[in-house]
Amino acid sequence: MEKWYQLDTEQTEKKLHVTVQKGLSSNQAKQRQKQFGPNHLKSSDKQSRWLIFLKQFQDFMVLVLLAATLIAGMLGEYVDAITIMFIVLVNGFIGYFQEQKAEKSLEKLKELAAPTATVLRDGTWEKLPSSELVPGDIVRVKTGDRIPADIRVVSSKGMETEESALTGESLPVMKHATAMKKPDLEAQDQTNMAFKGTLVTRGWGTGIVVATGMNTVMGQIASLMSNTKKIPTPLERKLAELGKILIIIALFLTGLVIAVGVYHGHPLYEMFLAGVSLAVAAIPEGLPAIVTVALSLGVQRMIRKKAVVRKLSAVETLGCASVICSDKTGTMTQNQMTVKEIYHQGAQIEVSGEGYQIDGNFYINDKQIDDNFADLNKMLLYGVLCNNAALKVKKGQYIVDGDPTDGALIIAARKFGLKPEMERNYRIIKEIPFDSERKRMSVVVEDENKQRFVITKGAPDILMPRLTYILEKNGRGVLKERDRQAIEAAVERMAEKALRTIAIAIKPLKQTDTLEAHMIEKDLQFVGVYGMIDPPRKEVKAAIQECRQAGIKTVMITGDHVKTARAIAEKLELLPKEGLVLDGQQLSAMSVEELRNEIENVYVFARVTPQHKLKIVQAFQERGHVVAMTGDGINDAPAIKASDIGISMGITGTDVTKEASSLVLMDDNFATIKAAIQEGRNIYENIRKFIRYLLSSNVGEILVMLFAMLLSLPLPLVPVQILWVNLVTDGLPAMALGLDKPEEDVMRRKPRSPKEGVFARGLAYKILSRGLLIGVVTLVAFMVTYHHDPDSLTYARTVAFSTLVMAQLIHVFDCRSEISIFNRNPFENVYLLLAVLTSVLMLFVVIYWPPLQPIFHTTFLAAKDWMLILALSALPTVLFGYTKK
Repeated sequence: MEKWYQLDTEQTEKKLHVTVQKGLSSNQAKQRQKQFGPNHLKSSDKQSRWLIFLKQFQDFMVLVLLAATLIAGMLGEYVDAITIMFIVLVNGFIGYFQEQKAEKSLEKLKELAAPTATVLRDGTWEKLPSSELVPGDIVRVKTGDRIPADIRVVSSKGMETEESALTGESLPVMKHATAMKKPDLEAQDQTNMAFKGTLVTRGWGTGIVVATGMNTVMGQIASLMSNTKKIPTPLERKLAELGKILIIIALFLTGLVIAVGVYHGHPLYEMFLAGVSLAVAAIPEGLPAIVTVALSLGVQRMIRKKAVVRKLSAVETLGCASVICSDKTGTMTQNQMTVKEIYHQGAQIEVSGEGYQIDGNFYINDKQIDDNFADLNKMLLYGVLCNNAALKVKKGQYIVDGDPTDGALIIAARKFGLKPEMERNYRIIKEIPFDSERKRMSVVVEDENKQRFVITKGAPDILMPRLTYILEKNGRGVLKERDRQAIEAAVERMAEKALRTIAIAIKPLKQTDTLEAHMIEKDLQFVGVYGMIDPPRKEVKAAIQECRQAGIKTVMITGDHVKTARAIAEKLELLPKEGLVLDGQQLSAMSVEELRNEIENVYVFARVTPQHKLKIVQAFQERGHVVAMTGDGINDAPAIKASDIGISMGITGTDVTKEASSLVLMDDNFATIKAAIQEGRNIYENIRKFIRYLLSSNVGEILVMLFAMLLSLPLPLVPVQILWVNLVTDGLPAMALGLDKPEEDVMRRKPRSPKEGVFARGLAYKILSRGLLIGVVTLVAFMVTYHHDPDSLTYARTVAFSTLVMAQLIHVFDCRSEISIFNRNPFENVYLLLAVLTSVLMLFVVIYWPPLQPIFHTTFLAAKDWMLILALSALPTVLFGYTKK
């Protein structure tokens, strides 16, 4: 079955039962509206806000905490119950507000659709809401309009559409009406089609609507987004894993303590209360909140580095990324077409400067030339006159209003010193616009002396057959075969550098000459060739190298041609000698398994579609990679959503892409990703630090209670003391650990495996060994004081409580390094010092302030008590603080 772009106008009219002259009748339109539905993108059914909020509490760990809250309340431990409930609610609200913002992508896609369209109905042109369009409608679009549906172009007057957000093309696409018989063309190659949501940047045209709503190319992308499953991040998986482990431990210990206590003759009520206390101790209620706070603090630091995080857990995920799939245009390049070489009068002229700034010079054989080079001045003037772009200044920066290629010619002229006043001496008599059939543009110009001439620009291979003369230093000469060969060699040389080439030619005219294109665009005089490219960002090469040192592979994914993509990749030193480049056709021909087997050797993907990008991301994920996908266009959104972390551009990125992403680069700079990776890695290490600190502290609390039960001793700690330790002594220092600066070698380490558990790299041993010692020294402090004064259980509990707190506060400095407590400067983290001092001060308050003593079951301690407490509490760090294990 032939596709729309393969049919000519008459075949399209016949298939859709319409004529271009009259359009659909009102009755036809109503029938098709019922058949095809409204012309808008569908979104998934929205969940109620209450349901979204309640979903935050379906986690098993949260349910256990809620059960503990109920039990504590029933047993009269209202402080415990209120505190636990408060933490659960805070985390629930955080999750709710994050989820509210997470699925707005389809809404933003809708906003790109044109609100109205000019439609031919019953032979009359009228404006209608674009949602009322149906297949078969005849529509008319002009510069500045958004295409309201997918249309088969039936007439075009220099019409160009900006499709970079949809297809990845970095240049506007010229549209024509001629049928294209080649089968299986991708969207970016269907130049007789215009697609819903794209923008008309030049000219005007008419077309027949062939697809509406979800049947359009944009609708297919929307379907990809809505059908793509979001993969849980490594941090989410690890915290879920940790929660399950802690729940099992808590339930086991609760049952064990109750059983042992009852066996030793303790009352069931007292043992049940002790069991609940141990459950509270085993599950660090503050862990989710502290993780959220640590991620939030990391987010603040990343904002200062021009990276805005939309999803907190994405910070850590970026830190373990092993592949970055990056869009080329606007991400690795500046998205500013720039003239880099000029071939003129047999000379190869190099042009310095990047992007849309007018700073730069012209060189022949490394020797600078100036604006006295009269013939080059003329060539640059011709490029400005045969031009539809304009140079504007916005916020102190030059921007191009119009086609980037035209803009590059204006910038080159300004660099050479050509003033805008010079152009005012010339008047445009007639313009013959560029189109895909002619592949050239011409203007008839009259100078101040009433002398007329035509300027023609276009692809060199299009202009060559029309050349008869050449501009030489001594004037006009006949174009000889050696001249043609020299021009072709210059064009080939530029093409090898992936420079886009535009040739310029002129022809003097008489006042009486006819101005028809077929007459004036022959016997032309060759002037020169421009070679231009969208230049790479300066910082990107260094960023790619640093990512490589960190064990992260950078892959370029672009809609541009293979030659251009390869040249940019080589300039950025992204493509190694043995690296492969694949294009869209090769990707389509490969099975998923073939791509998965080959993808480790591929560094550049060119001429790709949204489906290809999704396929690439999924292939890397199947190889076990954590994939970061960057991009700025609608075409990137499905792959961004499917990746482990999606990164969008803040300046050039579409709203759709930003909403689908987890991270937004406010400066559109690939180098910012490197800074984000470093921050992400550091945040994960900091999370490991406070998990180590919290769990070793909780192990100490559990063991002191369990050992006391086994030894038939009274409970060394009451539930409110355990909760106080969990929320105050554990919480403040743990948050301060989240502010630790990265260690020096953080960007020289290989990415973590996504399968790595939270307790990898010896963390479980460190937690258990330090926790065991903390529990032992706390129990020893309790036994010594209780044996000394058996009638004062409150006194013994106060000493045990203080020993536990001080042991944890000393141990927190050991948690700052994987190697040794002496490996980091203790004064480097001022926030940690303040947190420890605050915890000590609060300990003194609950011990020495009489109103709090009955609540926390404490009493006054003497100096000799503190000597015992400090000696015992320092012991775990003294014994283990200098070892790697």
